[in-house]
Amino acid sequence: MSTPKPPPTPKLAWPGRVEDGRRVLKYVDALSEAVALEMARDENVFLFGLDVDDHKAIQGSTRGLLDRFGPARVFTTPLSEDAMTGVAIGAAMAGMRPIHVHIRMDFLMLCMNQLVNIAAKARYMYGGQIKVPLVVRTIIGKSWGQGAQHSQGLHSMFMHVPGLKVCAPSNAHDAKGALIAAIRDDNPVVFVEHRLLYATEAFVAEAPYVVAPGRARVCRFGRDVTIVGVSNMVVEALRAADLLKEAGVAAEVIDPIWLAPLDSDTIVESVRRTRKLVIVDNGWSMCGAGAEIAARVAEACAGEGPLQIQRLGFAPTPCPPSPPLEAAFYPNPATIAAAAYKLARPDAPAWMPDAAKAELAYQLQFKGPF
Repeated sequence: MSTPKPPPTPKLAWPGRVEDGRRVLKYVDALSEAVALEMARDENVFLFGLDVDDHKAIQGSTRGLLDRFGPARVFTTPLSEDAMTGVAIGAAMAGMRPIHVHIRMDFLMLCMNQLVNIAAKARYMYGGQIKVPLVVRTIIGKSWGQGAQHSQGLHSMFMHVPGLKVCAPSNAHDAKGALIAAIRDDNPVVFVEHRLLYATEAFVAEAPYVVAPGRARVCRFGRDVTIVGVSNMVVEALRAADLLKEAGVAAEVIDPIWLAPLDSDTIVESVRRTRKLVIVDNGWSMCGAGAEIAARVAEACAGEGPLQIQRLGFAPTPCPPSPPLEAAFYPNPATIAAAAYKLARPDAPAWMPDAAKAELAYQLQFKGPF
């Protein structure tokens, strides 16, 4: 095991495009760039998982890594989530920094014992003598009719476990910085990527930087209602805020970025001003991320005056495969805006934005299945 040495910043293979003098990069390319920078920085970092070396490169998120770093550091695995996660944990304990790619979060259920009973607990059980610097990259989000076993957001299960960190960045800038932070962390990190974010763009610096755990971001300031979005729902919450603005309601939108550790202070500070909170999750509301955020806010603001909280998430049924059912299953900008309006203007008649504006952001750009 060698000590990481900072080499010259490598020439990047993801030039993106320039807008207002700054580089614009896609989310999917930001992921690949983060891994490339860390692999160049530290020879102990390696990437493996089913089909990471395939020509489709996990929808492009591992593009260029095999050619650059070779098959000893970028390689595919057998279809055995449990066994391969054990390999990842063992490598991490031995001083390596593995990045284990799972194509879908649904399949993390096949390696829960490894993640929950071994990876999360090892450092504690060995009194800090063992580190487990493991990143588990996992993809959530609907696709073209993939239904109940390929569309789930199960991040709240991992939020529940001490010893695991959970990150769900909503944009390319945070995806790069948070993934670099995760790779450098000495604890196991479940890194959640919503597949419908992959084509979205943001300003991304070329040099390495970190988006540290436990710090949320206020994406938009407002006085009337606070909206917290998780992962892709940040995008839809911002679109809902635009609809609310047309109705005279100023919404504050917050992106937690890291779900564990969770920056509840930033959310509480906002809700103390607005006294109204809508949480929009990429999972079910029952025992979900929204429930934890709501509980923390309610505890922190107890006795300070009236407080209204609304959770939005998946409908309480397995994920459906058909577009008409999906339209009722997932929150969208119109349903988010209507819920926020009801809290902000309780005495006003019920209001619903134009249905034509209710399409999810991906529907404006999605070109087909993976």
